[in-house]
Amino acid sequence: MISRKNMGSASPLLLITLVLGVCFATYNLVTMVMHNRSISKLTIYNSDGGIFVDPIIEMPESVRKLKRAKMPFHVALTATDAPYSKWQCRIMYYWYKKQKDLPGSEMGGFTRILHSGNPDNLMNEIPTVIVDPLPAGLDRGYIVLNRPWAFVQWLEKATIEEEYVLMAEPDHIFVTPLPNLAHGGYPAAFPFFYIKPDQNEKLLRKFFPEEMGPVTNIDPIGNSPVIIKKELLEKIAPTWMNVSLKMKDDPETDKTFGWVLEMYAYAVASALHGVQHVLQKDFMLQPPWDLEIGKKYIIHYTYGCDYNMKGELTYGKIGEWRFDKRSFLRGPPPRNLPLPPPGVPESVVTLVKMVNEATANIPNWDAE
Repeated sequence: MISRKNMGSASPLLLITLVLGVCFATYNLVTMVMHNRSISKLTIYNSDGGIFVDPIIEMPESVRKLKRAKMPFHVALTATDAPYSKWQCRIMYYWYKKQKDLPGSEMGGFTRILHSGNPDNLMNEIPTVIVDPLPAGLDRGYIVLNRPWAFVQWLEKATIEEEYVLMAEPDHIFVTPLPNLAHGGYPAAFPFFYIKPDQNEKLLRKFFPEEMGPVTNIDPIGNSPVIIKKELLEKIAPTWMNVSLKMKDDPETDKTFGWVLEMYAYAVASALHGVQHVLQKDFMLQPPWDLEIGKKYIIHYTYGCDYNMKGELTYGKIGEWRFDKRSFLRGPPPRNLPLPPPGVPESVVTLVKMVNEATANIPNWDAE
């Protein structure tokens, strides 16, 4: 028989073991709480050029997808009725349709914002909204000055079901399905190496006063590609238009910024509204400088690609083999363009193959 005295007592070793166990469990609980709090904070910039770090990047990809509801975005690009613009839009729309419903895509509807003021022969092929160009002479030959004005009109007159908008361009090709890269109130944008607010402070202070903070508040971006909440774009677009016109009216700014003036104007307008962008280097690649497709989403073929038959780049000199969109100002490129010679980077080969696939499958390709 066990006595009551023995039942009411415990050995010192047992007590020590219990205390240590409770302490260890408490430590683990506190550590887990602190870890979860730390990864819920938005990490600002890394040392690789200012890209926002995904606050849940440490989680497995499958968990990340479970934590995030699908956020479709509307694809919108501005265009003219010139043959040069139209053939690029047709290729762009072809690859949008190919990628839209594939796994990983969050692309929603599509609109070509035609700022020529009149319908053209692509109205039945590509969803299009017609808006007015700037008054005659106001763009002074700088056609992209119409872009912010086109977006202002489109946002006022169109019914856009998606909460987000991707501002794209005719010379974009979706090389893989594009997800929504924005993070809540932070739009996503591609960082351009030649947009350098910190090196142009004197000029930018004409449009971004000191009371708004340092010029480093201006992101090194243009308006495209950008994925942004529609309500934010509705606020930024009129300012973007006004800043663009003011920059064009300033001879010093116009001369310095040249063809990227409208890009600086968007970056300044966003900063004036206190909007900062998540900088996504993987948003797009630009042949011939970017050599591999990797995990990129968009090919931007703004640069000419010139090579000799040894596969060596001859940039600045017309190559024995070349692909340059400016070679086709007056009409579309022919079907079945010759592929580049051996040794040419994957990015350029992929670009030509994707152009060839689109032109082979688009009806009445030779129509202007």
